Amino acid sequence: MVRTELREHVFKMLFQIEFNRPDEMQEHMRLYFEDLEHATAQDQEYIRTKYEKIIPLIPEIDTLINEKSTDWKTKRMNKVDLALLRLAVYEMKWDEDIPVGVAINEAVELAKRFSGADGPSFVNGVLGRLAE
Repeated sequence: MVRTELREHVFKMLFQIEFNRPDEMQEHMRLYFEDLEHATAQDQEYIRTKYEKIIPLIPEIDTLINEKSTDWKTKRMNKVDLALLRLAVYEMKWDEDIPVGVAINEAVELAKRFSGADGPSFVNGVLGRLAE
């Protein structure tokens, strides 16, 4: 898989944490990987590792998002947008392999596919303020 596809799968796993208990997520990941036909063991490891790096940083990531989001705080945000923002903020602040511009662009592209009509501009706005 290319990195864009891998990022999408990490986003989908992050989205699930809003609806499942932390102790259930390993089982959800196992079932998710069973249905992921074209994922190699290396792809699965990339998804799992990135997800596991993001999870403990969520309180800090949410604080950053809340500081830059003018009208919506994380508790009230669309859960798709929240998962996208968490992934992008992690990539911008902690993943040295991902340039900031790429993290923002990829999040906006995912928002175009998975969020509502205002999602791409909302995600872009929050991440743009964070990048300043």
